[in-house]
Amino acid sequence: MRAIVWLFGLALLGAVIGANALAAPSVRVLALFPGKAMLEIDGKRKVLAAGERGPQGVRLVSADTREAVVEIDGRRETLRLGSAVSATYKAPETNEIRVLKRNGGYFLDGLINGRPVRFLVDTGATSVALSEVEARRLGIQHRLEGTAVGVGTAGGTARAHAISLRSLSVGGVRLDDVRAVVIEGESPRHVLLGMNVLSRFDIDQRDNLLILRSKF
Repeated sequence: MRAIVWLFGLALLGAVIGANALAAPSVRVLALFPGKAMLEIDGKRKVLAAGERGPQGVRLVSADTREAVVEIDGRRETLRLGSAVSATYKAPETNEIRVLKRNGGYFLDGLINGRPVRFLVDTGATSVALSEVEARRLGIQHRLEGTAVGVGTAGGTARAHAISLRSLSVGGVRLDDVRAVVIEGESPRHVLLGMNVLSRFDIDQRDNLLILRSKF
């Protein structure tokens, strides 16, 4: 009889532990700031400062413009913009990037040829555009590998080189052989994320929030 009771107790304990695991919240990063992050916790949005707890006991351990470290049921996870984690560790079916407007524009971090860059979303640019200063930082040999072209800018026509980037990653989406132009001089200050990339996303703008949802 004692053995039966003991086994019943173990089964009950296992059921409780399993229920608690299933109850672990789903957490998604919507926006990142130095020392703060906007999180979506079980569908509820909350801006947390580092060290602060939100719904379901989720705690923001640290945050910068690249990633956030969150603590969920004693477990720490490092999340980037648009990424999510849940009890089942299932990746989101659709990659979604949420960016708050800052300093008059929508900025987000990504990679070009595996190296980190800061993008400025520009729906007026037909392709990705970067300065030759940024191209040198990224090790891009635009004069050797590119084709000389003229491009229209806010200041008029500028000389540039059309190139093909080996890869470009943003919000968990990687694209290969991406067309871009390298403009002579120091402008633009940030790499412009043009429509040849943005066309791969559904764009939803709500006040100061920009949402990009991948179409694949």
